[in-house]
Amino acid sequence: MLETSYLALLMAGLLGGGHCLGMCGGIVAALSAGGQGRVPWPLLLGYNTGRVASYTLVGALLGAAGALLLEHAAFTSVRVALFVVANLVIVLMGLYIAGWSGWTTRIERLGVPLWRRLQPLARKLIPVRSPQQALLVGALWGWLPCGLVYSASLSALASGSASGGALAMLAFGAGTLPNLLLMGWFASRLRAWLQKPWLRRVAGLAVVASGAWPLARLLISAAH
Repeated sequence: MLETSYLALLMAGLLGGGHCLGMCGGIVAALSAGGQGRVPWPLLLGYNTGRVASYTLVGALLGAAGALLLEHAAFTSVRVALFVVANLVIVLMGLYIAGWSGWTTRIERLGVPLWRRLQPLARKLIPVRSPQQALLVGALWGWLPCGLVYSASLSALASGSASGGALAMLAFGAGTLPNLLLMGWFASRLRAWLQKPWLRRVAGLAVVASGAWPLARLLISAAH
């Protein structure tokens, strides 16, 4: 059965922590009133809850779009095509995490027009002084142009259902949580550790394997 690999997306979110820290470091620092010192846990939790909720919404919308696509085409061929694309994207995400490909940054420009409209709204809520504000800021910053997020979104499209797409992006968002929750406490040390070449390569290869294995199984089954 062709299914979206939630585990692969969880791994991509977790092991792509160096990218997440680079993209969102300034955002988390801005959550504290005045941007100074340690960010309180209620604000960190509010921000990340809003961010992951936006990812989940994107996944649901793309999954629903995938379902419509399947309704108006030959189900089997389109399903297989989406499955192949989703896993190829996971392989490419792994290569990016390993430092062997910069392709994900090239698709970030797709979200720039939308972000230009949302960014002024986010700025009005900073500095953040309450968990409610943090939740709103997180929901808005969840739409920040990000190559890894956009790549994971293709897997949501391939899921072929709103619920499957939502789960796919929820899995990816959950994978990003450890890094973005911890970064509020020791961001510089964590980022330096995650950027070590050997660790990036091991992490990237793990993600590559999680995308390549389903493709290998598909080829083996087709050969028989």
